Amino acid sequence: MKKNNSDISVSSTRLSFGRMMAFAVGDIFGGGSFNIINFLYPGFLALAVGLSAQLAGVVILAARIFDAVSDPVMGFISDRMRIRFGTRRGVLIVSAPLIVLAMFLMFYPYKNPSTTVRFWQVLMSYIFFYAVQTSIMIPYLSLSSEMTEDYTERARITSLRLGCSIFSSIVCVAVPGMIVSQFDGNTGYIAMSLIFGVVFMIFVGITGLFAKEGIPAPKKAEPFAVKDFIRPFKVKPFRQYLYIFICCQMTMAIMSALFFFYVDFYFCRDMTAQGESNIVGLLGAALMFGMQIVALPVYLAMIKRTGKTLVYIVGSVIWIVGALFLFIIPAGSNPVIIYILAAVLGFGISGPGLIPHAVFGDVVDVGNLQFGVHTAGAFSGIANFTNKISQAIGLAIVMAVIGAAGFVEQDISEGAAKVTSQPVSAQTAIIAVMALAPLVFMSVGIFICTRYRLNKERHEQVLAALKDGSDEKKAEVLKSL
Repeated sequence: MKKNNSDISVSSTRLSFGRMMAFAVGDIFGGGSFNIINFLYPGFLALAVGLSAQLAGVVILAARIFDAVSDPVMGFISDRMRIRFGTRRGVLIVSAPLIVLAMFLMFYPYKNPSTTVRFWQVLMSYIFFYAVQTSIMIPYLSLSSEMTEDYTERARITSLRLGCSIFSSIVCVAVPGMIVSQFDGNTGYIAMSLIFGVVFMIFVGITGLFAKEGIPAPKKAEPFAVKDFIRPFKVKPFRQYLYIFICCQMTMAIMSALFFFYVDFYFCRDMTAQGESNIVGLLGAALMFGMQIVALPVYLAMIKRTGKTLVYIVGSVIWIVGALFLFIIPAGSNPVIIYILAAVLGFGISGPGLIPHAVFGDVVDVGNLQFGVHTAGAFSGIANFTNKISQAIGLAIVMAVIGAAGFVEQDISEGAAKVTSQPVSAQTAIIAVMALAPLVFMSVGIFICTRYRLNKERHEQVLAALKDGSDEKKAEVLKSL
């Protein structure tokens, strides 16, 4: 077994709040853009650009497959780059300004009469956005494992990071729609994209400039090898991490993509049909994400007392039970019902949303022990590759399902009436997918958590073996996982 690279020095001292915040604000882009895309983009494609639900699903699938393939490539590049401001942070500084252009192109309301032309315009714009996002988020996620090696400190910094991400998520659920509504036609999408593009650029730049690593990269990078693309899959805790991460992210993507469809075309369908605007969806989404922030200290306390996997299980159960209530809520009910349900769902989502990020650094340490080299970028790239492929397939299937159920897209020809209602079959499909997705996917995540063995005690054994363990000791620790 290869010896651990002696150029790597580690520090388990408590991180300063300022340094943690400099790192955490970078996920204002990750969490915010995720919600703008998942909540707003499917509707933008169908109701502003005029693509059918099936074509919108193809756009999402194709762009995310590109994104997924580019992730491991960027991961290996970031592991091997040696530039000013650190291995990861220099990439963030260079890529940050491109966010503005990428946001603008993605939400430009293309109006070419040809459906084929519009399809390719939005697809290329979406792919460009994901290229920029990959160049930022892969180094950023890799940086999360290099801020500190301490098991509890990683939970603290992850909690702070998710607090920033969720706060951004709340803003990016409510405010973009408000900006869009202030303009005639679809020009509001352009204004929204430029405003949030500039905001995201600023916060990513802050992370690049000030989030100094606690675990510096080796002075000499490992040579490139094709086998490195599959090496992370050989780490058992990493495979388990992938399963729980994919289950959570796929479920969140599906529910967020359909949330406003559910509110506008089912729960508030009478108001929508009459052309009346409402804020039920915005308030519900804000409550959902706000409750995720409220729940973080609760789950963080649970981590300190019981470990990380129990938090995932408890949150998942709450999420599953809450989602099943969608089957029994009648259209036109008092909005308070949606607000209460959104708060319950948010509290549940916060647990499984926190844990994959909190365990990532621990899993990278196991890879370091197993292979004798620290390659967080490779692990981050592979994780995002499998996650995004899964999300892309899931969202494409969801859009195909509601399309087959009769979902009606906007006709963009001049004088066409605005879509204000959907057939009952489409409404039923939306409810069924939203209610059953947590049951199907999070149950798998719960099962995997019962098999995950990398707790605090075993992580300390991993660190001890990394520092001064013999090959026999390293093999013993790996076998226990």
